[in-house]
Amino acid sequence: MLETIDKLKHGRLHDPFSVLGWHALAAGKWVFRVWMPGIKALRWTDGQAFSRHADSDLFESVCAEKISSHPSLQWQDSSLDIWHTFISPYTFAPQIGEVDLYLFGEGRHQHVWKMLGSREHEIDTIKGVQFAVWAPGAQRVSVVGDFNFWHGLAHPMRVRGQSGVWELFVPGLCAGQAYKFEIIGPHGQLAVKADPYAQQSFLRPETTSCIPSPSSHIWQDSAWITARTHFDWQHSAISIYELHLGSWRRHGDGSFYDWTELTNTLIPYVKGLAYTHIELLPISEHPLDASWGYQVSGYYAPTARYGSPDGLRAFIDACHAANLGVLLDWVPAHFPRDDFALARFVGETVYEHADPRRGEHKDWGTLIFDYGRNEVRNFLIANAVYWMQEFHFDGLRVDAVAAMIYLDYSRKAGEWTPNQYGGRENLEAIAFLRELNTVVHGLFPGVMTIAEESTAWPMVSRPVELGGLGFTMKWNMGWMNDNLAYIAQNPVHRKYYHNQLTFSQIYTYTENFVLPLSHDEVVHMKGSLIDRMPGDYWQKFANLRLFFAWQYAHPGKKLLFMGGEFAQWNEWNERGELDWSLCDFPVHAGMLQLVRDLNRLYAGQPALHQHDFDVQGFRWIDCHDSDQSVLSLIRQGGNEEIVVVLNFTPVLREGYRIGVPRAGIYTELLNTDSEFYGGSNAGNEGQLHTEATPWMGFEQSLVLRLPPLAGIYLKWSEA
Repeated sequence: MLETIDKLKHGRLHDPFSVLGWHALAAGKWVFRVWMPGIKALRWTDGQAFSRHADSDLFESVCAEKISSHPSLQWQDSSLDIWHTFISPYTFAPQIGEVDLYLFGEGRHQHVWKMLGSREHEIDTIKGVQFAVWAPGAQRVSVVGDFNFWHGLAHPMRVRGQSGVWELFVPGLCAGQAYKFEIIGPHGQLAVKADPYAQQSFLRPETTSCIPSPSSHIWQDSAWITARTHFDWQHSAISIYELHLGSWRRHGDGSFYDWTELTNTLIPYVKGLAYTHIELLPISEHPLDASWGYQVSGYYAPTARYGSPDGLRAFIDACHAANLGVLLDWVPAHFPRDDFALARFVGETVYEHADPRRGEHKDWGTLIFDYGRNEVRNFLIANAVYWMQEFHFDGLRVDAVAAMIYLDYSRKAGEWTPNQYGGRENLEAIAFLRELNTVVHGLFPGVMTIAEESTAWPMVSRPVELGGLGFTMKWNMGWMNDNLAYIAQNPVHRKYYHNQLTFSQIYTYTENFVLPLSHDEVVHMKGSLIDRMPGDYWQKFANLRLFFAWQYAHPGKKLLFMGGEFAQWNEWNERGELDWSLCDFPVHAGMLQLVRDLNRLYAGQPALHQHDFDVQGFRWIDCHDSDQSVLSLIRQGGNEEIVVVLNFTPVLREGYRIGVPRAGIYTELLNTDSEFYGGSNAGNEGQLHTEATPWMGFEQSLVLRLPPLAGIYLKWSEA
């Protein structure tokens, strides 16, 4: 027993249940043992004292019979002489089933958050909290918190065989209490870690996990979820408003809006702009505001910055009631080095790859998941399932896919190791992404997964069974880079860069593309969208209006980061809020109106969205007029055509002729030079009649008055 006491004293007893709680003695007697460091005395509730074993913190009482399976005891505070009643955790059987452990070990436990982490639980009518954590190779794991004065020897946990899973049921605890895990690693390293599976955390700068309250939210979106299972995303209008919640709006004192306030303000604002979806920059718990949420420390915990998890549920429910989908920016590519979180979880590598050539992103100062380890892969895939199932998100935008699938991503020669075939492809990450998409699409029909992938990797948005990665869509970074570079040119020089507008048609239909004007384009000294436009004040706004018209005319779903819709001048800064006062100025209000009208037009005209991923939805009228920097094209769908003409120079072009597919009347649906948007109001008086003059391969043609730095949308009807 002295050896056992020494192990308890130094936190080296691998199985505390082998000593603590009830144990049978000879002659039919029983002994009850309790390990409680730092207390003065221990007794039964009837006053009978426990004896202290060998002047240690191990207390025991020999009984003629087993009084109760889970007897109540009392301990005395060493300083205040107050007696506290409790029930020992070491009388309860394991709560995690063998099937759960098997599935987790295989990497196939899709609801693992129900096994690991913390949750209120009841055993034999006794209420408490069940804790469980994966800490492979650890010598000892304890749960610590205010309830045991953060003493690492007070509540050592039991390990479940070779699974690496440790668990303990602690009676008397409840939701709202703080906790962490204290871990002695394989080589004696001490680590105190937040719970990787915590579903709630305390507000930064706190790094503690919070025992979560069971959700009391009653979902009202069954009709939305049912309709989503049949969502024809390929042929539907999808326009996404991307935002960072903490800097969209703030209170006067700089504090964040909570979920209720966001429900009352953000939803009507986005609906008023006729967007179909919002995309939230990462809202998983993270310690540093300046990371924008991309350095995640709590993958299963919605950040405490905006309120409770049920507040998030209510927000998404309200979005669905408003016919607005919600996408989550999700970060499986890397995680931060913070000592309290996933990094070196047992004092050495667990979640990250052990080889630093595969386990570190030096550019970002972060670590890379070991995608080949079953339990790590399970952690991530179940996390994706968690956000869909528990919070009803409608999709994931998966961050930094290129950094995952290439072993040499941002690495020089000698800084990376090839795969087993000598290539630079990360085979484990590729298998992970395919499994992710297979699981998510299988469990949640109609949910979208969207890859931020910046290379020419083939078939990112093609089905896994056909050899693809299985994503629904992919960001078109090529379109974004080429077209932003073009629009930043002085119009005098644009004719020399005309191919930057037209090149995307070579590859547009190889993937299901989203056209992103994202947060990445308005940070790091790049300037805001409006500030990047060339020319004087008027020309800057005209250029941006034209650019938006081109984005909505080009095949692909649409995305715009907050602030762009009203032409915010300042580069985005996560430390403040958007410059809402600009909306009081007519030219900024005009930009807002244009974005609203483009979204309505895009959603209302099948020709603009029905074949976003199919060549039959697009046809050039003339893509060769580089001298005048004019593009003309046709979007087709629903047995209708929309003619779009874009003038990328500040020159009013009278008598500009284009060929058109049908004889009749062409009504001007939208003109970005309208005075309602802040333009000069040059146009075609609403309608144009075709002439039987063959032009550009068409039997009919139109003669336009083409406004400067503007785009016009025209729709045919019979004369």
